Amino acid sequence: MPDLDGPRWGPRESPARQLVVLCHGVGADGHDLIDLAPHWSATMPHAAFAAPDGPEPYDMAPFGRQWFSLADRTPARLAAGVAVAAESLMRFVRAELARLGLGETDWALMGFSQGVMTALHAGLRLAPAPRLILAYAGALLVPTGITQHPRVLLVHGEADEVVPPERSRQAESALRDSGVPVESLFCPGLGHGIDEAGLSMGALELQRAFAA
Repeated sequence: MPDLDGPRWGPRESPARQLVVLCHGVGADGHDLIDLAPHWSATMPHAAFAAPDGPEPYDMAPFGRQWFSLADRTPARLAAGVAVAAESLMRFVRAELARLGLGETDWALMGFSQGVMTALHAGLRLAPAPRLILAYAGALLVPTGITQHPRVLLVHGEADEVVPPERSRQAESALRDSGVPVESLFCPGLGHGIDEAGLSMGALELQRAFAA
């Protein structure tokens, strides 16, 4: 699988002391999330942000990228797809940490929708582990085999009709059972998206994670 690439932003103030990697949803690309960087950099001025494009063309439309195919949604096929995507994501993370001269613990991972599925799979299993995973409107596809225990924030709209909020509730339960420190925020009236409450909570969790 080819190496990932995508838009980057920051740091607002040099040098970079942290890396935040943003994983987009299916059918989008890195540009869909990189605009979060200026918002979060207000409280994380030394953070560099990178939003890699998913490794595959979206196979259900003539545009956009995907981390893995959703054409066959049987659990085994999804598990196989997300495992390959997670390895690709972690190669990108290791290369970015090296490029920025950062240590293995100086990073956090954020995902939206399918990006959450990939981020949780990678960040809970592969090294180096992030300090924090911010998971917006997504799901934990494989609740077993967790070996890393970063902080996790789950954020989900109560009115999400694309990925039901129950998927984040299931993830919260599985993560607690595995000893992963997890917090959750369920947003009344919010559909499949990110609102100001979720962004503010994400900023607060980033500050907490890197202050630890």
